[in-house]
Amino acid sequence: MERTETLLEALGRPDRVFPLIHVGGTNGKGSVSTLVANSLEAAGWRTGLYTSPHLISFRERYRVNGVPITEDAVASWVNFLKPVIEKEEATFFEVGTAVAFADFAARGVEIAVIEVGLGGRLDSTNVVRPVVSAVTHIALDHQKYLGETLEEIAAEKAWIAKPGAPFVVGESNPHLVEVLRREGEKSVRSIDPGAGLDLRVVDPGARYAGPLGLSGAHQRRNAAVAEAVLDAIPAPWRPGREAITESFATARVTGRLDRRGRWLFDVAHNPDGMRSLVRALRELDLPRPIHALVSILGDKAWPEMLVLLDQEIDRGILTVAPSADTRRWDMEWLRRWLREPDRPAANAAWQLIPDFQEALKTVQQGGGTILVTGSFHTVGDVMAELGLGDV
Repeated sequence: MERTETLLEALGRPDRVFPLIHVGGTNGKGSVSTLVANSLEAAGWRTGLYTSPHLISFRERYRVNGVPITEDAVASWVNFLKPVIEKEEATFFEVGTAVAFADFAARGVEIAVIEVGLGGRLDSTNVVRPVVSAVTHIALDHQKYLGETLEEIAAEKAWIAKPGAPFVVGESNPHLVEVLRREGEKSVRSIDPGAGLDLRVVDPGARYAGPLGLSGAHQRRNAAVAEAVLDAIPAPWRPGREAITESFATARVTGRLDRRGRWLFDVAHNPDGMRSLVRALRELDLPRPIHALVSILGDKAWPEMLVLLDQEIDRGILTVAPSADTRRWDMEWLRRWLREPDRPAANAAWQLIPDFQEALKTVQQGGGTILVTGSFHTVGDVMAELGLGDV
């Protein structure tokens, strides 16, 4: 995190200007961050929200009361930081994180919600001293960087716990909760040896019961975690019940079970996310047949994801999202898999169309529902083609 610290020093430490809520986890952190930010805004606070990755425009990552950063502001901050960027050889995400704090301070943010980019312990956002930190859920993803087991991944994410700040945990596995507690204590004591961990575990069975603008049982769980985060925010920033109810009822997160006419977009990009999507498909009364356009990054567990998705769709078209071309999955393996006579019988009719434009055209043939999934790249690229961007 040293490079991020150096960038922020050059900016006058804008990360220390306003209180922060820091949200990590394998899945659910984007939805939880958005629900928390929306509630703070509904309560009357000028609220910043920093999320990643973006779907179409880089500007999506920085919002103040829902309004994204301007292109001119991005250019100005990067130009200002350019000498430090070059000297420190700062990464894309390190620079992006510094820009978030600079933009929020410049736009008069009174409180901000910061989503962890990757992991926690070594993530650029972990320079912050939040008033609340939270880990939503632990699942296998990014094993190359975070570890091969759930315990190793949990240990990395726990290090966003900080002294004096409630540490809200949405994970329901008791063993992983214990890992988060143990490592969270280490994180707190590495900063203040005399401090203790203020751990607040969300009841495993908790589901938000009120009106919710987000679809899917997993979003009910995410909303319960967001509610716990909001309850942990100290006065005077803690929103009242009316603000929470209102903002949850109207909540929308682009690309998360996001219905647009006959299109359904979901950024499920790992097996855990795909399981949530499959459960939601069983619950939703979608017009059949369901045609799925799927592109998954090559470093993900895509064979398992395809087997899961096959349970609930009628036709699947495998392609390569243009923005993910350098991380494309193995086309030859997919060709062999589709031709393999001994593979388990599939529920859906599958075909491989590597050309994205042709695949997009083909998936629209026939009635029913069109599902787009597999990665942020896939959803973003299709939304861009259809002119459905939010920025």
